[in-house]
Amino acid sequence: MAWFIRFNKPYDVLSQFTDRGSADSPRATLSDHIDLPGVYPAGRLDRDSEGLMLLTDDGRLQARIADPRHKLAKTYWVQVEGVPDAAALKALSEGVALKDGLTRPARARAIAEPANLWPRNPPIRERKSVPDSWIELTIREGRNRQVRRMTAAVGHPTLRLIRARIGEWTLDGLAPGEWQSLPMPAARSAPPKGRPRR
Repeated sequence: MAWFIRFNKPYDVLSQFTDRGSADSPRATLSDHIDLPGVYPAGRLDRDSEGLMLLTDDGRLQARIADPRHKLAKTYWVQVEGVPDAAALKALSEGVALKDGLTRPARARAIAEPANLWPRNPPIRERKSVPDSWIELTIREGRNRQVRRMTAAVGHPTLRLIRARIGEWTLDGLAPGEWQSLPMPAARSAPPKGRPRR
């Protein structure tokens, strides 16, 4: 049986099945929540981030989802410090200059706190003198800690980061630590390489 699952990764869980860190202080991994032999993550999610991960035992599908060349859209709910104004949202949408170059155009909009959001453990650090707010950010690339670096670059550090969607797949209905088996997606033909023959 081929497996393709969606998983709601909790905060402070590594997006891998084994921990190569210190044996004296083992960290939570995917194996604490998923007991399926042979499945691997199609892409990563930082330890301090939460939300949707896709896993499969199909190597070609895994590569297709994870490879940035396929530009699969990923949508995040981002709790940030402060309240971004129109200029900050425009900058996020048009591209932000980071140390590794300008980010690709994205979609950014202010949102209310997502409905039915679970509490984070531990809670975020709150500052009474500084408000916080939520934005929804959709990107089509996957640089290291990109969303956090983007919001910091426009003056609004990320406090909490939840991935809500990858392509057509969403987080809907999954509690933290839960996973659900999905139908295998239909194979998509790869675009032809090089110039067409005449």
